[in-house]
Amino acid sequence: MKIENAVKDRYADASKAVEIDLCCPVNYDPKYLKAIPTEVIEKDYGCGDPSQWLKPGETVLDLGSGTGKICFIASQVVGEEGKVIGVDMTDDMLEVARRNAPIVAEKIGYSNVEFRKGRIQDLALDLEALETELQQNPITSVDDFIASEGKTNELRKTKPLIPSDSIDVVVSNCVLNLVEADLKKQLFDEIFRVLKVGGRAVISDIVSDELVPQHLMDDDHLWSGCISGSLTESDFLKAFENAGFYGVELVKFESEPWQTVEGIEFRSITVQAYKGKEGPCMDHHQSVIYKGPFKSVLDDDGHRLDRGERMAVCKKTFNIYKQAPYSEFFEFVEPISPVSDEDAKVFECKNNSIRHPKVTKGEDYTETITDCGPDCC
Repeated sequence: MKIENAVKDRYADASKAVEIDLCCPVNYDPKYLKAIPTEVIEKDYGCGDPSQWLKPGETVLDLGSGTGKICFIASQVVGEEGKVIGVDMTDDMLEVARRNAPIVAEKIGYSNVEFRKGRIQDLALDLEALETELQQNPITSVDDFIASEGKTNELRKTKPLIPSDSIDVVVSNCVLNLVEADLKKQLFDEIFRVLKVGGRAVISDIVSDELVPQHLMDDDHLWSGCISGSLTESDFLKAFENAGFYGVELVKFESEPWQTVEGIEFRSITVQAYKGKEGPCMDHHQSVIYKGPFKSVLDDDGHRLDRGERMAVCKKTFNIYKQAPYSEFFEFVEPISPVSDEDAKVFECKNNSIRHPKVTKGEDYTETITDCGPDCC
């Protein structure tokens, strides 16, 4: 709570007066900034632009939305058919965002943004609903305190701030590092929870090239300044893997550090990661051919893919590879005679086996074709 309070206090102050030390230089698309009031732009702090990876019609959740700049940019990218939710725990930031939301809506011609109060590591708990509950039933004894814990858990289950499997894209801009170290696992688990199957996270944040020593982590000012709470480059990516994400890719890496403290470089990166590799592995006689450029690669599930070989994969993996971020690296080979779900057998994904063409074509396939038509060559 000491770190959380330090972050809240600093960002509350930053909502009233611009603090340039909280912000990395970022080039946002000027066509989206035209609709956003100057107050929002000046008092919103970040280190990247995850909105570049959004698509029309998506439902977007912005973690640590601040005064709402990324939300207001995202609202224009996803369009009138999309939806944007911003979550922040600082009342002063929420006040600026909510006050300016109608102004942006009038300029762009529609309203698709809302702001909710919560902690990004506990996206089930609606803090304003909890506040209402505590006002109606104030804590005056130990029994009241115990009862309040039960009510808090009930709110998480019956009226979650962000329901499970409800979001297409979770974005965040220089906020994850502000969460306390022992709550970061819970944070990444919450991002995974709220995403739909097939959804993704696009996160811009500050990382370090070396482990941050304890004496820097104990400095509240450095922590609230997006320094001390940073994960290393590799640990940041591993946090997505450990939460269950696949296809984790580093889509932007700033070569120049934003700050250097005691020889440790702190820089901005943007990571994109996907949810949806859950499910059984069933054999439908499908195979994929990895096109290169590497001799072989290893995916998040341990599949080794050798360049140019027809590698056997289950239907689940086959379908995943046909989507971003994998599809451009593969050729996809379907069986001549499709295997029904009823006839498919359990597939051992860890075998990393080559699929013989006879399996895909059928053991009895003996057809001879000498003229494949005008589109053959």
